[in-house]
Formats: sequence, structure tokens, C-alpha cells
Amino acid sequence: MAYHSLYGRKFGIEPASGALVSDDGTKTATATGTGATSTATLSKTQGKVTTAALTTAAAATHVMTLTNSKIAATDTVLVTVGKGTATTGTPKVADVTPGAGSVIITIQNIAAAAAINGTLIVGFLVMKA
Repeated sequence: MAYHSLYGRKFGIEPASGALVSDDGTKTATATGTGATSTATLSKTQGKVTTAALTTAAAATHVMTLTNSKIAATDTVLVTVGKGTATTGTPKVADVTPGAGSVIITIQNIAAAAAINGTLIVGFLVMKA
């Protein structure tokens, strides 16, 4: 992959997929914590975090704190959530709160009755202010 410098940051397009990338190296992490909260560390401007197996009840929330030295409190962090091994529940991003060196991501299970029953994949992209 060829990178170019854009305002001192690496920036490029991956030839195989055509994906836009802004960091090189590993962009994945695994969160620890299976209750209402979890934590992970990944200092990249984009990446994905796999949660531990969750059992988040219908209408309940799971709060993940992502420690990331690339994030400032004034940044915008775009977040997506999808099912990893979970086959029930309906996870949705409810809130994203960037801070200095971290972001707090609240995921709510909006299913009427089914609990989330496995891992979730949380994707993020940091947009500098």
C-alpha cells in the first residue's frame, strides 16, 4: 500500500479493496468486560474492536471505553456496531462521547425481548476537528 502525507498524517488507498486508510499496522483490538461495561485500547484513527461475549438484555445498554491517543475531545468519532458471534438482539449506537485520549461508546440493545447473546464488532473513524 502506498501512503502519502496529508497534514503530517499517513493517508492512502488499499489497492486490493479500494478502501481509504489513514493508518498502517494492526487496526483491531479485543475489549475486556462482559457486563454493562468494557474497555479496549487501540491508538489508530480508524479500526474495529470486538467485544467479549455479551448478554445485554432488551432495552439495556453496554458502555465501552476505548482508550486511543489519537482522539481529542474536540474530534468527531464515527461509530458503527454489528453482530460478531451474536445471533439475537439488535445493537445500535446510542451515544458517542470523545475525550482527551479516549471515547465512550454506548451501545443499546433495541430489541423488544431478545438479549444480545455474543460478541459485537464496533468500528470507528476519528475525524480531526
